[in-house]
Amino acid sequence: MAVYGGIQAHELERWLNALTNAAYDRRCPLSKVHGGDARARAARQSLLLLANDYRAGELTREACAADLGRWCEGYLSEAEWYVLVGTRQAPTQPQNEEEQSLTVLKQHRVG
Repeated sequence: MAVYGGIQAHELERWLNALTNAAYDRRCPLSKVHGGDARARAARQSLLLLANDYRAGELTREACAADLGRWCEGYLSEAEWYVLVGTRQAPTQPQNEEEQSLTVLKQHRVG
């Protein structure tokens, strides 16, 4: 599975929870998802449908992990991905808006 590092099927529930929380946190970059409000609404809706399909048993864990990986590739920047998985630290002294939003995103990290 090819997102920057991959989403393992056994971590799926943690990823769905973290991404959903981050998508609705207005301080997070996911609330603006690189392209404006319409794209952010589409991203949140897509994420919720994916989570619902998995939790309703319509998607297997592996299929949902693959779909969630594609969602991440479409909506997350590389920096956001690495902050979520915990392999990159958000800046301790944020200098600009992007660094500030990465600092907020750190609260929702999976790794």
